[in-house]
Amino acid sequence: MGFSKMNSPQKSVSMAINDLDHLGLVAGLIDEIGIVEIINEITGEHKSELVSVGMGVKGMILNGLGLVSAPLYLFHRLNL
Repeated sequence: MGFSKMNSPQKSVSMAINDLDHLGLVAGLIDEIGIVEIINEITGEHKSELVSVGMGVKGMILNGLGLVSAPLYLFHRLNL
């Protein structure tokens, strides 16, 4: 008995790989939990703020874990 290969159409799959490192993983978890929004809701946001309180807390968490090499006053430029 011989085995024959069945012809099946080839499917092309495209995949993108992004290196998140620890910074992206922790920042993503913070976003998924909604810490920034919860804190902003409690404290309120002001039009004159460049960085909201919630975003500042996110910056302090990431900075405290040693995941950000930039000083906190530049955190709003990191686009996390």
